[in-house]
Amino acid sequence: MTYAPLADRLWTQSAGSSMLRKGALVLLGSLVIAAAAQVNVPMQPVPMTLQTLAVLSVGAALGARLGVAALVLYVLEAAVGLPVLAEMKSGLPTLLGPTGGYILGFVLAAGLVGYLAERGFDRSMPRMMLAMLLGAALIYVPGLLWLSGFVGGFGQAITFGLTPFVLGDIVKAVIAAIAFPAVWKWIGEAR
Repeated sequence: MTYAPLADRLWTQSAGSSMLRKGALVLLGSLVIAAAAQVNVPMQPVPMTLQTLAVLSVGAALGARLGVAALVLYVLEAAVGLPVLAEMKSGLPTLLGPTGGYILGFVLAAGLVGYLAERGFDRSMPRMMLAMLLGAALIYVPGLLWLSGFVGGFGQAITFGLTPFVLGDIVKAVIAAIAFPAVWKWIGEAR
C-alpha cells in the first residue's frame, strides 16, 4: 500500500497548480538542504553538518520522485556556482572533491527514504528510525568509496568519513523518528 507524502497533506494541490506546486516543493527542498549544510562543525576532509538530516527529511516529506528532484536541483545549484554546499562552497571541483561521493549518496538516500515514507514508514517511530538509518547507510556507500581515493584507502576513509559521524547520524534518526510520526498524528493521519 502506498501513502501520500507529508508535503501532499500539508500543501494540498488544486487541479491547475500541480506543476507549479511540485516545482516550488523541489526548490524549497533544495533550499532547506542548502541552509542545513551551513550549520556545520568544520572538519577535514568531511565537515559535520545538519545536511544529512535535511536530505533524508526532504526525501521523506516530498516522497521518492520529488525528493530525488530536490537533490538533483541542489547538485545543479552547486555545479553552477551557488554556495549551497557545506561552508558556502560550490562548483565542480568541490563536487568532485573528497565529499563528492556523499553528495551522490544524498540523491540515492532521498529516493530510498522517500520510497519508504510512501509505504508508511514516516508514520511510525520504529519504522521511521529504520528508514533514516538505511538512508544514512546509503549515503556512506558511495561516500566512503569515493573518499578512500583521497585519504589513502578504505581504512582511512572509515576513520575520517564514518567513525566521527555515526553518533550524530543516530541522533538525527531519532529526531526524525520522533518528528515525522508526531506531525502525522498532529494533522490527524497517524495509523
